[in-house]
Amino acid sequence: MFTQDPSHSKSVPLISKEEGITEPTLYLWRKTALTQGRLLPNGDSTPEGWSSRDKFAAVVETAAMNEEQKAAYCRQRGLYPEQIASWRATCENANGWDEAQSKQLKESMKEAKKRSQELERKLHRKEKARGGYR
Repeated sequence: MFTQDPSHSKSVPLISKEEGITEPTLYLWRKTALTQGRLLPNGDSTPEGWSSRDKFAAVVETAAMNEEQKAAYCRQRGLYPEQIASWRATCENANGWDEAQSKQLKESMKEAKKRSQELERKLHRKEKARGGYR
């Protein structure tokens, strides 16, 4: 089976050609590995190019590991422990970001409503000065 080293990732068609294994077989193996929860980066093969799902999986997989185990895990996958620490912090702060965005959105809506009411009052005064509504 393949070991995933992000620094040496190759496309499925290239592996198929090099190894003489059909592409559908490789895609099936990949799908099976993903359903078993194995970490397989998509797209950009560098750890920073991993999907959010893959980064989260790395955080979860290393959560209960001691430093030595985490270092071995990182070496095996071409990662640095600092990357996992950064990804973990991002995961931990994800809900806080939503709350901050929500608060900012509410304040913006409040300001827009206030501005709308002010414009409506001005329009009403102008219409009244012209002789009323039509």
